[in-house]
Order: sequence, then C-alpha cells, then structure tokens
Amino acid sequence: MTASDTGPGAIALVRDCPATTVPHGEAVSLSAGGIVAIVQRQGGSITVRTELGTLLRIDADDADALGLASAERNVSISTNGPFELDQVLTALGTVYDPEIPVSIVDLGLIYRCEEVMGEDGTRNIEIDMSMTAPGCGMGDVLCADARRAVERIPAVDHVDVNLVFDPPWGMERMSNATRLELGLL
Repeated sequence: MTASDTGPGAIALVRDCPATTVPHGEAVSLSAGGIVAIVQRQGGSITVRTELGTLLRIDADDADALGLASAERNVSISTNGPFELDQVLTALGTVYDPEIPVSIVDLGLIYRCEEVMGEDGTRNIEIDMSMTAPGCGMGDVLCADARRAVERIPAVDHVDVNLVFDPPWGMERMSNATRLELGLL
C-alpha cells in the first residue's frame, strides 16, 4: 500500500522513526515506508494517525522521517533586560497536548512555576504540572518537553519539572479562550 492509496494527507515514512503512543505513552518504532497522516503539528511535536487508527507522537527531532523540516521547538523569548518569569510561561506555552492543539499552559496543566536562586547564583526553575487524567501515559513525555522548552532560555541554569495530581485537574483550570475554542463555554 502506498501513501496515494490511503487518501489525501497520507505520508510514507522515509526512514525508521521512534514514536510514542497517545495517550498511553508507550515507546514504539515506525518502519520506513509505513503510512501515517498528520493530525496536528504544534510546538515541538507532531501527532500522526496510523493506517490502523492509532495516534502516535513524533518528536520534532524526527520530523525528517515524515519528509518535513524539523518541527519548530524554539520560541522567541526576549532576552533584552533582566530575566522575567513570564519568559518561562512563554516557553511552556510552546508545549502542546498531543491529542488536541492546546498548550499545557492554556489547558491549565501548570500548577506552580517558581524561580529559585541557588546559593552559587544559579537560576533554578521549579515547575509542578499535572495531566488531565492521573492514568495518562504522556506525563513523562510532556514533562520532558516542558523541561527542554525552559532549558532553552539563556538565563536558566536548571529546571525541575514535577508531575503532581493534587489537586486533581478539572476543566475549570483551562483558560476561557481555550474552553471557548473547544466549544466548552
């Protein structure tokens, strides 16, 4: 079967590629020639659907396996002037849920974000974040994405991202704009 046999938007992988099942978070390997369709391309990842209907997340570093230029991870963060915690929230806003095109910030998954200066003058950022459900297997993946996004800020020396479930996440944590966009308002 070829990409043209599966309809518009289908892409044949040009090389083997690691992926993660959504929402279970299991590592899998896709083979060159396998057919997928892009569901969304947001932030530093690409979500695809296989011929069998399985959703998979492909990291930005593997966009070339889809014949695409690397997915954009970087965000324009102003480094003019002193460090501001808003730079961290801007960076976190580039991390998207792999199932819906909404950032983890707009979903209300960021519970705490603090700057903690080390005794040696290092700038450490501590982040507590949650998932929409305790059983979501994407927790480790999204925490790693959040860590990488914040580590790209030049003034940040270290990032700790902790996965928490207290209090439990609820739809009221989403921004009003996100609820409106998703038809929940």
